[in-house]
Amino acid sequence: MFSQENYIEYLNFAAHAHGEQKTPHGFAYIFHITCVAMEVINACEKSKLDEKKADFAITCALLHDVIEDTNITYDELYTKFGPDIADGVEALTKNKSLESKQEQMRDSIERLLTQPYEVQMVKLADRITNLGTPPKHWDNEKIKNYAKEASFILSCLKNSNIYLAKRLEEKIVEYKKYIKE
Repeated sequence: MFSQENYIEYLNFAAHAHGEQKTPHGFAYIFHITCVAMEVINACEKSKLDEKKADFAITCALLHDVIEDTNITYDELYTKFGPDIADGVEALTKNKSLESKQEQMRDSIERLLTQPYEVQMVKLADRITNLGTPPKHWDNEKIKNYAKEASFILSCLKNSNIYLAKRLEEKIVEYKKYIKE
């Protein structure tokens, strides 16, 4: 279905780029990356995506946070992996120069909607992965807002992959148990 050699190459690149970075729960950041990639791989299999599209989706999943969370630049990705991958990863990157989280999310979704479905799938998979137990330092308002963001992502990107849309919908319902009314 997809190239294991590519997977290893991009996972290795992401692992080096993220270095000692940790998730909010204290795991090595590469754990998050591989969970997002696993969601995408499963969706590619369930959706019977052709090998080229699957490789592209999985590559974007493995690299989705390298511009946003490391010193890797768009130009570096462009030079090393080409314009499609660089553009996909850039679309998955929040523009932190925008003032509010709402503006950042709206901008991100607008850019994602100009990308192929394979890139949009990664955003769904990323949010699925992030809708586990909220970090202990999050207050109820932050948890509520995160659930609202997830619903917004779902409403905008649900057509990119039916399987991932259904998974995200289920995760949002499950996540709401953390919200105190």
